[in-house]
Amino acid sequence: MATTPTFPELPLFDLQLQPQDLEAVAETLRSGWLTLGPRTAEFEQAFAAHLGARHAIALSSCTAALHLSYLAAGAGPGDEVIVPSFTFAATAAAALYCGATPVFAEIVSRSNPSLDPEDVERRITPRTKAVCVVHYGGYAAAADRLKDLCDAHGIALIEDVAHAPSATLGGRKLGTWGLAGAFSFFSNKVLSVGEGGLLCTDSDEVAEFARSRRSHAMTSGTWDRHTGRTDSYDVTALGFNYRLDEPRAALALSRLQRLEAEISRRRELTARYRQLLAQVDGIIVPFADAEVASSSCYVIPIMVEQDGRQATVSSRLRERGIQTSIFYPAIHGFSAYRERFPGVSLPITELASRTELTLPFYPHMTYDDQDRVAAALAEALAP
Repeated sequence: MATTPTFPELPLFDLQLQPQDLEAVAETLRSGWLTLGPRTAEFEQAFAAHLGARHAIALSSCTAALHLSYLAAGAGPGDEVIVPSFTFAATAAAALYCGATPVFAEIVSRSNPSLDPEDVERRITPRTKAVCVVHYGGYAAAADRLKDLCDAHGIALIEDVAHAPSATLGGRKLGTWGLAGAFSFFSNKVLSVGEGGLLCTDSDEVAEFARSRRSHAMTSGTWDRHTGRTDSYDVTALGFNYRLDEPRAALALSRLQRLEAEISRRRELTARYRQLLAQVDGIIVPFADAEVASSSCYVIPIMVEQDGRQATVSSRLRERGIQTSIFYPAIHGFSAYRERFPGVSLPITELASRTELTLPFYPHMTYDDQDRVAAALAEALAP
């Protein structure tokens, strides 16, 4: 007999769409044109302007954006792409899609779980084509130092900006430091449309490459033929079906108008969360208070100081109706990667993955919700 799922009283993420979002999607559905078309182009222009980038190419996912970014950097069989292991698996998988080898590098510390430039430098070889830096949790990693390092070695810097739309480093939007930036619009992200991604770049060549490859490398798209601009096409290379559809583009365009307001609310709530968590013994709260003002504040990660207690604390919170997750299990610990790359050892990453817990967080969270999480966490950490 099927059982009814029990949802937590305080979920990890929660999304609230506004009436204008629903109307934007409904208008697209009424138009009768659902695949890549004018609304996608409008969103691309708006997002590029928001970032201060020359080009934004909407895609089916951030994974697709990473794949095309690595390809644009020249990654192929025999090449290497240096990536963190403390991230979602797609950061490394996209290198494998190219036939290249992901080389896992260490994070700085549990207080700063960002890619360590010094460890990256030690791992650069003549086969290295690119370094991918992840802006974990919406906080800027050392993209400036990594850009200088990559330039000195003649390799590309790619930014995985899945967590960090509109976050900045030195006043400059993340995603604009390297050859390309890859964004995510997945259901739980800061700018969510369910599925979707985007590649931004200042390179005309990379933009042309991404636009071509996202739609089977055809010289014209279906919209061009629908509007009579052409009635034929050529296929000039091996391309992919990485298109974003019009309903999602319309939703993204609608939600983009509130992005800064929602991030402002996220920063307010994050600052308050951090004050509450500073009073909880037995945890490390990554990043510094001063970094909140430039972050997109995607998640609230904590590290349980004592190794071996992650599961217990998570279970105790679940019993109190509070959902948590692990952001992230180390990629090199997954079976598919252990088999391909045995012997990888990243002690700081491994400790972070064994002790990290992500707490409930979303823009419409209340102060009472935060108080409840902090109090429950303190109880869950008790011996």
